[in-house]
Amino acid sequence: MHHRHYSRHSRIGPRSSHGRSSHFHRWGRGGARARRGDIRAAVLALLEEKPMHGYEMITEVEDRTGGAWRPSAGSIYPTLQLLEDEGLIEGTEAEGKRRFELTEAGREERAARSGPAPWDEVTAGADPEQLRLGRSAQQLRQAVAQVFYAADEEQRRKVRELLDETRRKVYAVLAADD
Repeated sequence: MHHRHYSRHSRIGPRSSHGRSSHFHRWGRGGARARRGDIRAAVLALLEEKPMHGYEMITEVEDRTGGAWRPSAGSIYPTLQLLEDEGLIEGTEAEGKRRFELTEAGREERAARSGPAPWDEVTAGADPEQLRLGRSAQQLRQAVAQVFYAADEEQRRKVRELLDETRRKVYAVLAADD
């Protein structure tokens, strides 16, 4: 019997044109991966509303797209550094976090941009039911995350059983003939 071995760098699943497994990308139109948004434009737009730290920006974009786009830390933090180097944003340390805000030059660049918000561009033309499904999955993920921090052993057992049952029902829906 032949066994296939995967190194820690192996990725299982079909490869995208970027060499990454499509398993690691968010869903999008018709099940295809969602377009990646413009990180630079998203950061400037968010900071126009209020000062934020990097993780807040990641979760805010994910919330606004119903989970269709969650910028990675590997894309958001270099963008923040670049925008700071360009003088468009300014970061200050507070309570162990670096919070960013627009500078006057950043406000001018933001004002010069027109068109839809970057998160709206990502979800434009998407199937509304798919966006609702993504939002529901995102909310479920957040609820389960709370179980790890706030539940006792019996509550964790009940939630695990509920998740197992729900997973089986989802597969049953997929397997059902119309």
